[in-house]
Amino acid sequence: MTISVGANSKLFKPLTIGNGKIKLEHRVILAPLTRNRGTPLSSESTAENPNRVWLPNGLMAEYYSQRTTKGGLLISEGVPPSLEGNGMPGVPGLFLEEQKAGWKKVADAVHAKGGFIYMQIWHSGRANVPQMTGTPILCPSATPWDSPDENFMYPLPHSNKFVKYRDFPPTELSVPHIKKTIQDYCRTAKWAVEECGFDGIEVHGGNGYLPEQFLASNVNKRTDEYGGSPEKRCTFVLELMDELSKAIGEDNLAIRLSPFGLFNQIRCDERVETWTTLSHKLKQAHPKLSYVSLIEPRYEQIFSEAEKQSYLDAWGLSTVDLSAFREIFGDTPFFSAGGFDDANSWGVLESGRYDGLLYGRYFISNPDLPKRLKEGIPLAKYDRSRFYGPFEDNSIGYTDYPAVEQ
Repeated sequence: MTISVGANSKLFKPLTIGNGKIKLEHRVILAPLTRNRGTPLSSESTAENPNRVWLPNGLMAEYYSQRTTKGGLLISEGVPPSLEGNGMPGVPGLFLEEQKAGWKKVADAVHAKGGFIYMQIWHSGRANVPQMTGTPILCPSATPWDSPDENFMYPLPHSNKFVKYRDFPPTELSVPHIKKTIQDYCRTAKWAVEECGFDGIEVHGGNGYLPEQFLASNVNKRTDEYGGSPEKRCTFVLELMDELSKAIGEDNLAIRLSPFGLFNQIRCDERVETWTTLSHKLKQAHPKLSYVSLIEPRYEQIFSEAEKQSYLDAWGLSTVDLSAFREIFGDTPFFSAGGFDDANSWGVLESGRYDGLLYGRYFISNPDLPKRLKEGIPLAKYDRSRFYGPFEDNSIGYTDYPAVEQ
């Protein structure tokens, strides 16, 4: 196979998603990236009564606008559908009326430049502490963190003190609360599409957050209809996707999955059985999903590729790739994320493995990433220390990366 680079690559050929409603002009996609740049709802925040709600703002609209190209697709940062689902400070949710206007500005800014944007809906589940939300921490089961030394990544509000996840074990979700949580997702999805103007929504079903906690045998210890076998561990995600499909239409709906991830203490067995079962059932129930997005097996947020390979070897999955999932989803647009850059992107789409590639870190430091890839312009380095706010000046390492013309 001849590998085409730059403008001749399939990265720069059109692609239709959303069951034919959206025609992308290229396949360089902004990955969902938590950036913690929201504005506090409450200007009066104390240790006893800290601000726990953040609003999207004009700086965020500028950030997304900078990364918009005509016919390009952006996936938003993870957006909590409830206070109890928000796992970090500075993350703007969409569960209060006050949050709608800011998200509409984001969508409008993207559309003004001819782009498309999906909102990723994200629920932290047990990857959280109660001081963050002021609510009980929820999980499929009351399963404590399996590492006694791992801290929540931020200090407590108005404090320099870090706390350990294991000291705050989660509460098992009751069936009525499961149903309520699904309706929280549906409300946020409807607001995103119908009132804020987003082109669709993506469920964050990976990285050890709530949907994946249901899928993971080491976290989900239930013996009811939501756990106990690969089929039952899929029930929550399938119910969630069913209800979201009813709320906004399956052609406006997508999902992100990480079948081989370890992030947030996912140490489960029966990975192939569980995620292939889920994929088969999703494809059967929702053949017209806008797209599916998977994370590369050897990519991991917490380990090097070599360390991740050692886990795959131990699981008997030394040569695993995403081809089985690609086959299951068939004609559903199929995206991949996980370490793509200006060296390893070429020939990937031509091989037929995927329909689009998602870029994270290099889209942070290169707001004009599609142009750079297309024209062979070197990529700017990113500053990892500025990935996750909030900061005193949130623009640094956020909206101050220059495009080539600048």
